[in-house]
Amino acid sequence: MIRVLVADDSATSRALLVGLFAEEPDFRVVGEAKNGQEAVEMAERLAPDLITMDVQMPVMDGLEATKQIMVRSPRPIIIVSSTAREQEVKLSLEATRAGALMVLPKPEGPASAGFAADRRQIVSMARAMSQVKVVRRHGAVGTPASSRTIASPPPSTIRPRQQGVIRLVAIAASTGGPAAIQTILSDLPRSFPVPILVVQHIARGFTLGLAHWLAGESALDVRVGELNELAQPGAVYIAPDNRHIGCRVNGAGALRIVLDDSAAEGAFRPSASYLFRSVAESLGANAVSVILTGMGDDGIAGLRFAKAAGGRVIAQDEASSVIYGMPREAARADVVDWVLPLNAIARRLMELTA
Repeated sequence: MIRVLVADDSATSRALLVGLFAEEPDFRVVGEAKNGQEAVEMAERLAPDLITMDVQMPVMDGLEATKQIMVRSPRPIIIVSSTAREQEVKLSLEATRAGALMVLPKPEGPASAGFAADRRQIVSMARAMSQVKVVRRHGAVGTPASSRTIASPPPSTIRPRQQGVIRLVAIAASTGGPAAIQTILSDLPRSFPVPILVVQHIARGFTLGLAHWLAGESALDVRVGELNELAQPGAVYIAPDNRHIGCRVNGAGALRIVLDDSAAEGAFRPSASYLFRSVAESLGANAVSVILTGMGDDGIAGLRFAKAAGGRVIAQDEASSVIYGMPREAARADVVDWVLPLNAIARRLMELTA
């Protein structure tokens, strides 16, 4: 039985979520919190297997509540947020840096056309996230995942392979990805010499907010990618909602953004495998692929293309991953050149593109 604590200041939203879980035989709602302070207290007292957390609440908001829970009584937390308000999206993404596992949109209600899909998504993600073994955040309340003490490798003496210089970096992530991507981008300088393409599995409606949040946390130019846009050095292009992203080299040798509405790959659109394959086909050995924290094995098929084309591959290590799924499958497939802690990836990218 999965024991759930629902935290939301709206009685209507709480009732909707409670009713949704009540229909599932393997879930039981053990508490309802009307604000963040109640959520912190109930998390300690009730020891739920999972918490759904609103962000805009009185007394204490969901971000601060997440920080305190991850220090005092760590539990898997899913942020259930509205996409309509930019500040709420920002708080939601900050909560992932504080330890929340993912962000999902609030369902609009049983009368809405998308309610059945919203219901399936929340239930399936809640079921999966309840099994994640979260870690206590030691030190000051709110210490983000990126500042956990992880031993970095000694300074590298990497020499670029004879295939040529790196022209692009491709990054893919799923659960835990927003905070991981933020850590990498914030460690790169404005003068980073190549463009970066990003696939992040995130609920529809949050991609633009993700781009704005990352732009505020990094010196790089972060934006949602546009079709045929010229890929510029020092710019980060995030796959838009429900579209694959990749690149092509035009007749003049310039890199252009590719957006594709073709079928989902492994249930994902955008897909990490599509990204890595597109980059491999366009640039061969002149690209670096990075696979980060996340469930499942999206990206592995594309990384096989990357390796076959002579590209270089970095995987996040287990200790710094929220969920060591995608990086683990990449390592098992023997398509990884370096397995690195999160706080060492930006430095390796700087070395490879120097």
